[in-house]
Amino acid sequence: MQHNAMKRLTAIFALSFSLVVAHAGDRPEFRWSEKEIDQIEIGYGLQLEDVDGDGKRDILLADKRTVQWYRNPGWEKHVIAEDLTKRDNVCIAARDIDGDGKCEVAVGGQWNFLETLKDGAVHYLVPPADRTKKWTPVKLYNDPSVHRMHWIRGSSGAYSLVVKPLRGRGSVDGVGPGIRILEYLKPADPSSEWKTELISDFLNLSHNFHPVNWDDDTEEELIVAAKQGVWYHDRGEEGWKTRQLTEHFAGEIRDGVLPNGKRFIATVEPMHGSSCAAYVEPDDGKGLWRRLAVLDDAIKDGHAVACADFLGIGSDQIVVGWRAMHPRDVPGEPGIKLFTPLDDAGETWRDTKISGAEVAVEDIKAADLNGDGKPDIVAAARQTKNLRIFFNET
Repeated sequence: MQHNAMKRLTAIFALSFSLVVAHAGDRPEFRWSEKEIDQIEIGYGLQLEDVDGDGKRDILLADKRTVQWYRNPGWEKHVIAEDLTKRDNVCIAARDIDGDGKCEVAVGGQWNFLETLKDGAVHYLVPPADRTKKWTPVKLYNDPSVHRMHWIRGSSGAYSLVVKPLRGRGSVDGVGPGIRILEYLKPADPSSEWKTELISDFLNLSHNFHPVNWDDDTEEELIVAAKQGVWYHDRGEEGWKTRQLTEHFAGEIRDGVLPNGKRFIATVEPMHGSSCAAYVEPDDGKGLWRRLAVLDDAIKDGHAVACADFLGIGSDQIVVGWRAMHPRDVPGEPGIKLFTPLDDAGETWRDTKISGAEVAVEDIKAADLNGDGKPDIVAAARQTKNLRIFFNET
C-alpha cells in the first residue's frame, strides 16, 4: 500500500514538473547588449521621456550637482541645470503634461538622509526654446526630506506634480509624525504660486511610490511603499482614499500583469533591503494581497524595481537592481536580475543575472529606446559611477 502510494506521488510530481518545464519553454531567455554612455557622480534619479519632441525617448538624469539629458540615439549630454541647492539633487519627474510632445521637468534636492526639519527643495524647470541650453529653475514650496516625485494625470486630463518625502517632519528613524504626500497644482504661469493639496500624512519611512491606473477612469492613482507596507491611494469625490495592500516594510514598488491576466506588485523589502517579493491581487479586489513569492532574499541594499514585458510574451517580468553599499550591510556585490514567472499564476519564477559588480544600481527605468517595440533597461550607478543602457535583443 505504502509502495503504491509512493509510486503515485512520484508520478504526480514528475507530471507536474514536466508541465512546469514545458510551460517554462514558452518563455524565452532575456538577451541584451550593453552600452555605457557616461561616467556620473551618483545618478540619483532617472526618467526616460522625449525632451526635444523628435518622437524618441531620451534619458534624463538627476545627478549629484547637475540635471542633464542625453539625446537619443547618439546620447549627447546636455546639462540643463546645476547647483540648484547646496546639497545633492535626489529625484526627477519628467512627462509631457501639455501634449506638445516634449516633457516637462521637476527636480527634488537639498538631500540630507537623516535631517527632518529644514532640508529639502523642489524646483520646476522652465525650458528655453533650445532645450539643450540651461533651463530656468522656479523654486516651489517643500516639506523637509523631499525624496521622490511624479507627474500624475487627473480626471480632467490635466497633470499635477506629486512630491513625497522620505521622513515626516521631526520624525526620528521612522518614529513620529508621518510624511505629507503633497499634490502641486501647476498654474498657467509656472513662476507664480503653485497651490498644494494634501494626499496623505500617516505613513513613515516611505522610500518610493508609483503612479498606476487600475480603475475605469482616466485619472491615475498611487501605490506607496512605506514602513507600514504598500498602500493604494485613489482620489474620490470627497478627497483621497487609501487602503493597505501589504504589511511588510517595503522600499521599492512597481506593478505589472501576470500571464493569467491578474495584477501583481513587485517590492524590495525593507527599505534598502535584502529581499524582493511579488504579490497578487485578491480575486475580489479586497483585503491584503497574497505574497506569491520571495524572488530573492540575498540582494544587498536593494534600490530599484522596474516591470515590463521584456520577453514579448504578453505579460510582465520584474527587474530588480541593488547597490550593495549601505553601511549597515555586510559587504556584497551589486547586481541586476530579471525575474520571469514560469507559470500563469506566478507561483514559480526564473531569475536571469543581467549585471554584477560593474553596475552598482542607484536607479533603473525601462522603456523602448530604439523603436523596435521591446523595452530596454537603463541603470544609473552610484559606487561604479556609470550610466548604462541594456538594449533588449530577446
